Amino acid sequence: MNEQKELTVSEESLSAQNRQLPTVAPFVDILENEDEILLYADMPGVSRDDVTVNIENGRLALSGVRKMKTAGVAGWEEFGEVEFRRTFSVPQTISIGKVNAELKEGVLRLRLPKSESAKPRQIEIKAG
Repeated sequence: MNEQKELTVSEESLSAQNRQLPTVAPFVDILENEDEILLYADMPGVSRDDVTVNIENGRLALSGVRKMKTAGVAGWEEFGEVEFRRTFSVPQTISIGKVNAELKEGVLRLRLPKSESAKPRQIEIKAG
């Protein structure tokens, strides 16, 4: 009987490991000024170690996993584990080497600086 119980527990833990997390698109605000593009993505409950930011071939990909520690049996669950994922197109004028990311209080903040050639500039008109 003991072997049967161990087998049942192993099957249950295996199915929990193979369970897919629901994927949600985080709410995002995007602002632009002369020097940079600012992106704010709402990822509540996600730790810094569980966030990934990639820029490749003009695509910005954000993802983060919210992991929940549970104790006991859930009677009702609305705030569980989830993967936040979103992809954007970014202009080629972004200085990829200078991109800065910060996660604070559940908000991912990305600073995407523009290259010097992309910044607007005033052209001086000379008298002729």
